[in-house]
Amino acid sequence: MANTETTLPGGTFTMADDLTVTRLGYGAMQLAGPGVFGPPKDHDEALAVLRAVVEAGITHIDTADFYGPFVTNRLIKEALHPYPESLHIVTKIGSVRDDQGNWLHARSASQLREQIESNLENLGLDQIEVANVRVGGQDRPEEGSIASVFEGAAALQSEGLVKHLGLSTVNAAQIAEAQAIAPIVTVQNFYNIANREDDDLVDSLAAQGISYAPYFPLGGFSPLQSSTLSSVAERLGTRPMAVAVAWLLHRSPNILLIPGTSSVAHLRDNIAGAGLVLDDETLAQLNSL
Repeated sequence: MANTETTLPGGTFTMADDLTVTRLGYGAMQLAGPGVFGPPKDHDEALAVLRAVVEAGITHIDTADFYGPFVTNRLIKEALHPYPESLHIVTKIGSVRDDQGNWLHARSASQLREQIESNLENLGLDQIEVANVRVGGQDRPEEGSIASVFEGAAALQSEGLVKHLGLSTVNAAQIAEAQAIAPIVTVQNFYNIANREDDDLVDSLAAQGISYAPYFPLGGFSPLQSSTLSSVAERLGTRPMAVAVAWLLHRSPNILLIPGTSSVAHLRDNIAGAGLVLDDETLAQLNSL
């Protein structure tokens, strides 16, 4: 598959010696049906989006076998396999879906193994390059030790089924606990311009050379915050989403973006929006949110 090698906003980030990705990635979650459950509304468009991701020069796709479930991984395989060497797929384990679409914890060693094996099969891979271990709730960490869960994931790494490990929905103490067991290359938590509880964590991970991938980048805004964001966007002649995404790229060099869409046109809008340059005055206004 051709790669136009477009220069993407934000450049690249080296997650490990053998793993450098574009900071602007793509999140596959929206390719599944409503509620991230069931098949896509437009199968052919979903395949076209994934192919457009690679053609745009994006080298980082975020997915999970519990999206659908199994839907997004199978679409990725159908659209892109055999994968170009430049493409890096990051998946998540620690959760499954029931027949009604409920999100259930699945964190025992045997459950993690089943999930990795399912990801491997549905993606058509012999090894998962990065597996994020999801140990918290939907959008916030859950207090308590994660040692037993992460030990199960580390065992899969030692067997060669996973190359690199990450964490999702965790706090600083849990990250330190995991690092005493095995290295991590990324953390994926809820964070955006208006929900900045992880500010210190972002900076701490940056100092360690560990990437941070925020999810739900635009959720949870108050009316005042939305008004401020909209006024900045209007002044810059762009959309509020573009401002919020561009702010994340400006926030710290270790932040990786994984905006999702099921539309090729929207994908191109996301790429263009992420390239928005924010001057110091605008950044100061946005940082005050």
